[in-house]
Amino acid sequence: MWSYRMLVIVLNVLTGVGIGVGSYTFIYAKGGSYLTNDPAACANCHIMNEHYTAWIKSSHRSVAVCNDCHTPDGFLGKYMTKASNGFWHSFAFTTGRFHEPLQIKEHNREIAEQACRKCHQDIVIAIEGPHREIGELSCLPCHQSVGHF
Repeated sequence: MWSYRMLVIVLNVLTGVGIGVGSYTFIYAKGGSYLTNDPAACANCHIMNEHYTAWIKSSHRSVAVCNDCHTPDGFLGKYMTKASNGFWHSFAFTTGRFHEPLQIKEHNREIAEQACRKCHQDIVIAIEGPHREIGELSCLPCHQSVGHF
């Protein structure tokens, strides 16, 4: 039978191990860099090197960084998205459960779509105006290589 004192010791040990492993992983994976706007942080993970190189060569390099297209506006939305994506990306790459080539998830596609529509609002209005009966058009099917070749 476990005594209260033994339970507290075990919980403290498990908490310490969790904090230690989590801290080590955060430092090893350069976790602090993901809190910045620096696009080079995305290339910390080797699978993103091709996307980073493509962005460097793209026309969007002079007007947008990764966060401009891949996170929503606002502090909370941006960092909630970064935290969620960071966790699931880490999980996928650690376990080897990711699709190659990488594929954008529906939630992140919606964020990128809204970013396109925001920056190119005048063009979107001009195109969708005559086509209102069709409904909202999507930018990404035709322009999927913009920002990344």
